[in-house]
Amino acid sequence: MSTTGTGTGTGMGMGTEMKMKTEGWEILHIPDNLPFPPAQFPTVDVVASLVQPKLANTLISRLNQIAPLENLRHAKRVRKNFPQGGNTQLSIILCLTLTSDNQLESLPTNVLDLVNAYQLSPFVTKVAKYAASSKEEWQEQCQLWPTSYHPPTYNIDGITGFSEEDSQSVFGFMNMAIKLAKSTSQVVNAAIIVDPSVRQVISSACDQTCSNHSPTGSNNLERDCTENNIASSKCQVVETSESLASSRDYESLSGVSCLYPWTWSECHQHNGNSYSWHPLRHAALVAIEYAAARDRRLFPGSEHAQGQSSPKSSPAKKPKLHTSREEEGKACSNGFNSDIVRPYLCTGFDIFLVWEPCIMCSMALVHQRIRRVFYAFPNLNCGGLGSVHRLQGEKSLNHHYAVFRVMLPEESLRGACRN
Repeated sequence: MSTTGTGTGTGMGMGTEMKMKTEGWEILHIPDNLPFPPAQFPTVDVVASLVQPKLANTLISRLNQIAPLENLRHAKRVRKNFPQGGNTQLSIILCLTLTSDNQLESLPTNVLDLVNAYQLSPFVTKVAKYAASSKEEWQEQCQLWPTSYHPPTYNIDGITGFSEEDSQSVFGFMNMAIKLAKSTSQVVNAAIIVDPSVRQVISSACDQTCSNHSPTGSNNLERDCTENNIASSKCQVVETSESLASSRDYESLSGVSCLYPWTWSECHQHNGNSYSWHPLRHAALVAIEYAAARDRRLFPGSEHAQGQSSPKSSPAKKPKLHTSREEEGKACSNGFNSDIVRPYLCTGFDIFLVWEPCIMCSMALVHQRIRRVFYAFPNLNCGGLGSVHRLQGEKSLNHHYAVFRVMLPEESLRGACRN
């Protein structure tokens, strides 16, 4: 599923030039699982047989004991056929095939005993190998053999479409991240955490795995982003992203930590210059650190508000969650922050990254309760959200976020590496 923003300007003073420069932007949703093309999903061979309806329960109970379908739990054991003018027919999966040759002759002994005892007539058929990731895929699978479809039990807002205003905001913040990635001596990844309810930058950071930046450096983009701020940033998008794209061949991007997680090991002191390095200081992790530092500044004295408790105190209650920090900022500015509970991590926030995060950073965003992740360029080396892995589709996690790729205008990607 893709959602697009036309990118046409509506703010004062933007005019026709703004409209032309933003054409070609697109917001593409990255699904939890890679869907298979229609009728091209993987299948496996199984041995099945027509059975009399009165024997179905007995056979199913016995087969579940001697030949459980451990790796085909999505496949239904029974298929019903409704021939015209005839009685309902039932087919049951007996077991998986064991060999490619003489499949019927290589049945397990206990299954073969069941076939002989009930005078079954086994045949080989195909079943979808994996559970369906969409309703359309499930409908295709059921044409071969019935399967179960279980839609995600979690809901993520923001994947049904973007309004014109929301699209402009997304494009503006992404362009800020791109400019931040080019603000150092070499191209690195950049991350901007945003409160979408008030369109405010909470924190921003570049990679610091191997850089001249101090790990405790200031957050130079922490400010309110009004429509005019976003518009003025986007007006320079072609110049900014085109120059970035011209250096996007992967060999020249060794400074992007999520693309090359082991580059830090090659860092060393250069001629006595102040040179810092740390293997974990990817842009996303540093931005998270800056967001936490911001909370400590806004909410001094609330050290235990995020679920921590002192050894002598009773276990802390679950903290109050906030979807917006607008009221908190006003309260702090007026000096009335003593009764406000410190927000919980980055709940409800968006993050904008130039390159798709690696699996480590992707998991950190799960722990931080990020709401949506936006990135511009895929990470073909070790991407955690679409290119190599799809962490957002891991149902065992206790939090899920929506993932989007922000496609830049084609003319701004001349000379870009293959993506």
